[in-house]
Amino acid sequence: MSNIKICVVTGSRAEFGLLYCLLKKINLEKTFQLELIVTGSHLEKEFGKTINEITSSGINISKKINIVSNDYTKIGITKSITMLFKSMPNVLNKIKPNLMIILGDRYEIFGSAICAYFLNIPIAHFHGGELTYGSIDDGLRHSITKLSHFHFVSNKIYKDRIIQMGENPKKIFIVGGMGVENIKKTKKLNKNQLQKILKIKFSKKNILATFHPLTIKNSHNKKYINNILKALDQFSNINIFFTRSNADSDNLIINKEIVKYVKKNPKKCFYFNSLGMQKYLSLLKNVDCIIGNSSSGIIEAPSLSVPTINIGNRQSGRLKANSIIDCNYEVSSIVKAINKIYSKKFSKKLLNLKNPYGIGNSSKKSINILKKIDFKNIKTKVFFDLKKVL
Repeated sequence: MSNIKICVVTGSRAEFGLLYCLLKKINLEKTFQLELIVTGSHLEKEFGKTINEITSSGINISKKINIVSNDYTKIGITKSITMLFKSMPNVLNKIKPNLMIILGDRYEIFGSAICAYFLNIPIAHFHGGELTYGSIDDGLRHSITKLSHFHFVSNKIYKDRIIQMGENPKKIFIVGGMGVENIKKTKKLNKNQLQKILKIKFSKKNILATFHPLTIKNSHNKKYINNILKALDQFSNINIFFTRSNADSDNLIINKEIVKYVKKNPKKCFYFNSLGMQKYLSLLKNVDCIIGNSSSGIIEAPSLSVPTINIGNRQSGRLKANSIIDCNYEVSSIVKAINKIYSKKFSKKLLNLKNPYGIGNSSKKSINILKKIDFKNIKTKVFFDLKKVL
């Protein structure tokens, strides 16, 4: 079968970065035709208009779907999904892809999966089987798994979980974490280059801070971010680089508190709407640790031997390297974790550190699997029953 159309949907900066190496490889395959659909925060100015990063990468964009509502409440985000439902079916019907590739668990991806499912378009889902108890994404991820025909996972534990969910083991492939490969292949900027390009200043001690909203129940996101800032305030000799919170409910509350704090501490604090993949990974490499609740601290940071202070339960349930310190939202707990990062005893843990998300060859593994799929004979999904243990 020639000219196999593979539709990839991206709705956020982080997700595009994770898919980047795979997108490049799909483009190089003569039998594949890449159809990239861009939506979500990529099109929003306040999130850095990251569609420009996609354009500059040389990857052709097939279609843009604007679902911006400027309302990041739970109701507003739900309305954004309905906006996606209005446009995505027509786009997919026009492209008529043989396969949709999606990654992760965000609401834009969830909405895209539903549209593909109703149009009988097979789905290949990346990074399924993982757990994030503190985020609504947890339920979305598992729902996407049940809509998908093929599963590309980062670890055997996640494969086993997907089998437990009734998926055929023969359609689940362990390829490692997609972000690890980016770290391996992206040329990093040094401190001098970063200071010049980003107009920042490094100190002897430096921390990267990335905190996203908790979206389960009535989380106290304003209190949580202020506790983090109070903890950081106790370290006058540490420079802090903040990245903008993602497009989830309560993100404006978190970003507002960060901006206020940065304005009060202009000599040691810096804030970025969006850094892009190269600048973000370069900054991550050149700091003493990353603090917050971002998945990049769990999946990517260990490959750079950079410690992570993981606050709260947004990432609870994920596999974690020895470089990760978990703490709660109390100021004292966060302060204790920061002090631990700079201890000699903890530094020894970074020696010979192993990342459970692989060694950085995910896109090669994935493309070889995609090339073996018989797209003419993709069968209807059947629930895979586990054998009863007698």
